[in-house]
Formats: sequence, C-alpha cells, structure tokens
Amino acid sequence: MNETSLPVVMCFSGLDPSGGAGIQADIESVSSHGCMASPIITAATVQDTQNVISFSPMPADLIIEQARAILEDMPISMIKIGMVGSAEIAQAIHSILVDYPEIKVVYDPVFSTENNGSLSDNDLVDNVRELLLPLTTVLTPNIFEAHTLMQGSDAASAAAMGLLETKCEYVLLTGTHAKTNDVVHTLYSNHRELEQFHYARLPHKYHGSGCTLAASIAALLAIGHETVSAVHTALDYTHKTLINARRIGMGQYHPDRFFWLQDSDNDQAS
Repeated sequence: MNETSLPVVMCFSGLDPSGGAGIQADIESVSSHGCMASPIITAATVQDTQNVISFSPMPADLIIEQARAILEDMPISMIKIGMVGSAEIAQAIHSILVDYPEIKVVYDPVFSTENNGSLSDNDLVDNVRELLLPLTTVLTPNIFEAHTLMQGSDAASAAAMGLLETKCEYVLLTGTHAKTNDVVHTLYSNHRELEQFHYARLPHKYHGSGCTLAASIAALLAIGHETVSAVHTALDYTHKTLINARRIGMGQYHPDRFFWLQDSDNDQAS
C-alpha cells in the first residue's frame, strides 16, 4: 500500500450544474489549498447563475453507504458540510459523525438561495440544530442562517452567541448580507466574541462564496492551521477569489478559486 500525506476532506454538498457553488466549489477550494476532496452528493439541483429552480435530495441510505465506504478506506482529515437537503439526510450525516468523533467538522448551513429560494423546511432546521450543530467545530452562517437556526434572537450577535450554546465550538458569522459599508465577519467561541475581520465590500453578487469559505477553512485545518489562523487565511483567500471573479452566465459572478495560477503564469512569463 502506498502511503500519502495528502490530507483528504470529505465534503457533503449539493450538485450545482452551473459550477459556481456546491460540490464543485468545495472540490476547487479544497484542491486550491493542496488537499484532496472526497465528494458526497446530498442533492441534485436544477439551477443557473440566477436562481435555483428545483432540487431533489439524495436517498439518505445511499449517502451513508458512500461516506462509510470512503471512511473505511481512506484517512479523512476533515469533514465539510454544505447543503443537507432533508431531515433524513441530517440524521444520516449525524449517524456518521458520531462514529468518527475524532474528525473535525466545518458546516456552512445552507437553507436558502441568494434570491430567497427555499432549500429547507422546519424539520430540516430542527434536525440540524439538534443533531449537527453539537458536533460542529466551525459553523459559518450568514445573518439570515443564524436567525433561522436561532429564531427569536433580536440581533445577529445574539443569534451567534445562542449557536454556541448548542455546543458548536466556533461560530463565524459572515457579514456579506449586513447593511454595512465594509464587510465585517465576526468569530465567536467560548461564550464571547473573539475577533472581527474587515474587508472592502465588492460591487457584484457572487455564486458560491460561502461554499468557498467553509471548504477553505476545512482544508486549512486539515493541513495543520489552528482555528483562528484557518479562518483568517480562508477569509483572505475567499476575498481574493471574489476580486478575481468572472461573470460567466447572465447572473451572479463565479469566484476564481485558482486566481493564484495567473500570478504563477505571470511570474514564469517574466
């Protein structure tokens, strides 16, 4: 058997045929950081760069079979979760996480699209809160997702603090959707705010920025970064993918997750 030090990140995500978000965003982000992605498809979607038209969750037992086959064969360094798709899938992922407690988890709780198309229901949200959050190392909600998980909270910061009460270890509250001049991301842990990260607000809407961020955090943790360093480095990387984003379709911009290759090409040319 050939041994390898290449870290492997298992990614539970939906399939986005536009290539901007979902499992392809995970694969590109993880690969860009020098890791390998093990993709587990949670849902098939019909979407373009403008809207999600429909989606169909995968059978929960198939997800369990896929994940367990890989976990018994390959050394998984991290697990990244994106779109879950159904309460049954949340239960399926939970059954896997409890059997592998040594593997840390980064979870981007995707419940709706940028244009407010629903990708969840109340049963899914309840199962996520009760089953997945207590096993999550780093949670990366935007302000709407934080309020969905902590209904009744009067402020995004209160929602983030409430999420810590679920035994989630870190909450990175992303600020893209807040009405602020710049984008402020806030990291919480140990019942308090740890650090804020400020970035210039960019002019466009982007397809897959949340997937990029969460997958990058998972990859950086897999290669040995401590959590605050992984979060900061992943935020810097994600911001650069957006600066270099391209409008391929008629809607949102695609992050360029291999923007650094252009710099390498320029260096070689000079």
